[in-house]
Order: sequence, then C-alpha cells, then structure tokens
Amino acid sequence: MILQTEFKLKSKTRGFHLVTNEIMKNLPALPEAGILHLFVRHTSAGLTINENADPDVRVDLEAIFNRLVKEREPYYVHTLEGDDDMPAHAKSTLTGASVSIPITGHRLNLGTWQGIYLCEFRNQGGDRQIVATILY
Repeated sequence: MILQTEFKLKSKTRGFHLVTNEIMKNLPALPEAGILHLFVRHTSAGLTINENADPDVRVDLEAIFNRLVKEREPYYVHTLEGDDDMPAHAKSTLTGASVSIPITGHRLNLGTWQGIYLCEFRNQGGDRQIVATILY
C-alpha cells in the first residue's frame, strides 16, 4: 500500500536545519513496518540525514559547503536570480533532493544520533514543499 501527503516546511535561514520533529508533525500515523520517502520539490534546497545532537555539525557543514561551492565565481552563466542562486543549485545536487528512511514499530528507524536535515542553500528560500510517501 502507498500513502502520499504534501506539506510545507516553514521558511528557514540559509544553512542546515534539523527538521525531524517538524516533518513528523506533518505525517499520518506510521505503519508497523515500511519506508518513508521524503522529497523536497525545489532545486535550491536539499534533504539529508546527519548528526542530531551537536549543533556545531550544522555550522561546520554550512562552512564546508560554502567553501566547496563559492558565490560570484566568474565562470557562472546562470546569474539572474542572485549571487546565492547558482551555488544553491550546485549544493542541492551534492546533497540530493530526497531521503528514504525505514519504518519499524510505527517509528522512523533512524540511528541514535541521526536526524533529518533541510539544507537551505538560498539566503531567502521561503517555505519548502515536501512530498512524503509511505510504502507499507
């Protein structure tokens, strides 16, 4: 069986944001077993799973990504939407637009230190649309 729902994550500042609880609040009751697939419907944001305890990880990831993909590079052609736009597209390619998480015992089967991140790569990305698909 497949169940699908769509919802918005509230606008976030640029950076890596732990959104596990916000996502869970928007989901129906989870089945005994299955898979949750999350997809962000944007080309300048991403989803990933990483450290959920120490917020320094999110700060460091932002610094790493900003060093890997810089703004205002002279070779960028796609520049009409601002200095942060083309780098945001490149960064979202690196993180990806989706994650899949096993469901066990009506709960997400994440590791002890794992959480779901919204990776916001625009200075003002706005609300982000998420498609959640539950397979069971």
